[in-house]
Amino acid sequence: MNERPLALLPELLLLAGAVTTLLTGAFLPRDRQWVARLVAAGALLAAVVATLPAVGERATVYAHSYALDAGTTAARLLIPLAGLLVVGIAASRVAGNRRETEFYVLTLLAVLGAVLLAGASDLLLLAVAYLLSSVPLAGLAGWGRDRRGAEAALKVYLIGALAGVGLLAGAALLTALGGGASDYDRLAAGLAGAPSAAVAVGVVGVLAGLLFKIGAVPGHFWVPDAVQGASVPAGALLTTVPKLGGLLAAYRLFAVAVPAEVVDWPLLVAVLAAVTMTLGNFAAFGQADPRRLLAYSTVAQVGYLLMAVAVAGRAERALPALLVYLAGYAVTNLGAFAVLAAEPHDTLDGYRGLARRRPWLAGALAICLLGLVGTPPTAVFAGKLTVFTAAWDGGLAWLVVVAAVNTVASLFYYLRWLAPAYTRGGRWPTGGDRNGTVAIAGAVAAGAALFGAAVAVPWYPLVTQALAR
Repeated sequence: MNERPLALLPELLLLAGAVTTLLTGAFLPRDRQWVARLVAAGALLAAVVATLPAVGERATVYAHSYALDAGTTAARLLIPLAGLLVVGIAASRVAGNRRETEFYVLTLLAVLGAVLLAGASDLLLLAVAYLLSSVPLAGLAGWGRDRRGAEAALKVYLIGALAGVGLLAGAALLTALGGGASDYDRLAAGLAGAPSAAVAVGVVGVLAGLLFKIGAVPGHFWVPDAVQGASVPAGALLTTVPKLGGLLAAYRLFAVAVPAEVVDWPLLVAVLAAVTMTLGNFAAFGQADPRRLLAYSTVAQVGYLLMAVAVAGRAERALPALLVYLAGYAVTNLGAFAVLAAEPHDTLDGYRGLARRRPWLAGALAICLLGLVGTPPTAVFAGKLTVFTAAWDGGLAWLVVVAAVNTVASLFYYLRWLAPAYTRGGRWPTGGDRNGTVAIAGAVAAGAALFGAAVAVPWYPLVTQALAR
């Protein structure tokens, strides 16, 4: 057993940060809860800094239950940074609220659970990480304690519990079929001689939990209602942080633990990817609420991201492509939610005249929405370029064609939001932050554009080679 407590330093810092934030908020008056925000932000930054010395490491710790590799390193960097942006988006929304500290504590725990989910190399740890990353999501969805928030929290909790039962049952079955081994390396050897039908049932059970976590079909039902009912900062976290951890967990599970010779999981994941992106895009067509539109947009984005999971172990560039896309998606999606926080409206028509009233915010909205389409040179364009290439190299040319058609189709509903923003008329919103969140939205949108420009076609070979090391 390789016990190295400092190998888990980023995770320990997140846990310590959650406890410290909770204690800080418990002993401070309501008008000084901003100190808890600083503690939470400091813990997230500390976790990122603590990750840097481990870049390039490849090992497993604690009886091979936790992997230290490129995927875990990326999760340790991307997920806390995404959490930090959520804290920034939430600052004006939750400031002065008597439950302000609760929001930051739940954010830290959700980030910690997602990081553990991404690094789990053992079915038991995968189940524990699933629970740790699921419970805070329900709390965040219902943080506002209003009727819509209560409905959102209930749906997240019930569907998550049902999916969790499937994950636990599947993990138990796979462990039994693998000869009692739950770590991925020994599990793969044990499953090689197991009955295909039984292994398929176990894989479907575990996959059910992960599909809920990432919001893919058929575990996507909670996404639009939860995002619409939750506060905007909570919606930003719900559509970003769980997906980062869940997709990396799915990639590791299929690339290491489940032999494709026993169960044709690449075809299963490819079909799920095609159905998810198609359903997400077509469901977004008729949405008039910007939050539901973004929710279905994230469902579609998961479909594209699953393309890299479908070729795990079959395409050399699959993991680098997934990491590039996850980074681009995270910054672009959070940028769109930052715009929504700065200019809250319940309908797309509420954004009419935004370019005239607040041109910088309209520019950030345009970059983020066109970025989600995959317009060059934005970050999601770089992600789609790498993922489409990996899927083509992995023999899924038909899936690339489906994804390309869906990409063109998605332009329609993003333009339905942009068109009113660049026409005359409109009014100021009744709420929202007109200063801090606007700056965050502009900075994130600029970052999305710069990231995409840096990773696009000219630099693509260099990036993939660096990430593959």
